[in-house]
Amino acid sequence: MPSLSRRDFVNAATLGVALSGVSRSANAADYPSRPIRLVIPYAAGGSGDQIGRPWAEKMSSRLGSTFVDNVGGAGGAIGTTEVARETPDGYSLLLGNGSTQVIIPLTTPNPSYSMGDFRAIYRLISSALVFVVHPSLPVTDLQGLIGYARSKPGTLSYGTPGIGTGNHLVGELFKQQAGALDIVHVPYRGIAQATNDLVSGQISLVIAVMSVQLQQLSRAGKVRLLAVTTDRRLSGAPEIPTAIESGMPDLSYEGWFGLFAPKKTDDAIIDRIAQATRLAMADPALQANYRAQGMEPDGDSGPEKFQRVVDATSASLAPVIKSIGLQAL
Repeated sequence: MPSLSRRDFVNAATLGVALSGVSRSANAADYPSRPIRLVIPYAAGGSGDQIGRPWAEKMSSRLGSTFVDNVGGAGGAIGTTEVARETPDGYSLLLGNGSTQVIIPLTTPNPSYSMGDFRAIYRLISSALVFVVHPSLPVTDLQGLIGYARSKPGTLSYGTPGIGTGNHLVGELFKQQAGALDIVHVPYRGIAQATNDLVSGQISLVIAVMSVQLQQLSRAGKVRLLAVTTDRRLSGAPEIPTAIESGMPDLSYEGWFGLFAPKKTDDAIIDRIAQATRLAMADPALQANYRAQGMEPDGDSGPEKFQRVVDATSASLAPVIKSIGLQAL
């Protein structure tokens, strides 16, 4: 075999890099040329479907055929791991949230994926957590709740959808920031059961995702909504103050769901999905769909903005996770 001179070798290597770049660009320019799969890492019928399926329907007319694949299990870790290991070509996307993208990697020993295994594309919705008490509790705001808890240590309990959820971590953050309150955490299998026990008076407090159902229960006098955890009051419930307004300037947390792709996905593909999503999110019908479920649609997201949201969530929750020594069960 004839040997190559150093100049020939460099020229050949340069040509190879150039051709590979052309190939990647061509693939990105042709995207999508086959159906796109959106993995929802939860069982069908839950909030993931309520968010992901309307998006997939909109994408079918903007990007091409898009379908939902529910891959549930392990609190979302199975489906999330599957997408992390997929070919980074834009044909397998993830509908992720703070639990799958932040809490599971931070609390699981030897996790099967990390936060760095994904690229953020677009936040679809944000949601507020709300402090909800039984109307028999003699408090009308967070400061009243803090004072009552201090006067009766160990007698109050708060319900959440489970250990390690954002609801649980916000509850522990609240207790710490209020001066190590003695309020007992009661984990449930889901927020519906916790809410039922609150209405019946079995527990004193629930930290839940704001929903139309909770607003209806409040209007019926069956529960009392004290404060939301977002930085600003909700457009759908402007009468409820924020925790910040209620004298807790560092108690801020937003839940969210958004689109992610494997980390090596081409920039052009990421931008194409984000641009199509931005146009879809401007649709008043889609916005109304999300708001009717108590969610706030995000019409001004994108890869960089969404990544900042993910980073902020991690920065907020990591110290709490460390302080309570939380590990996945």
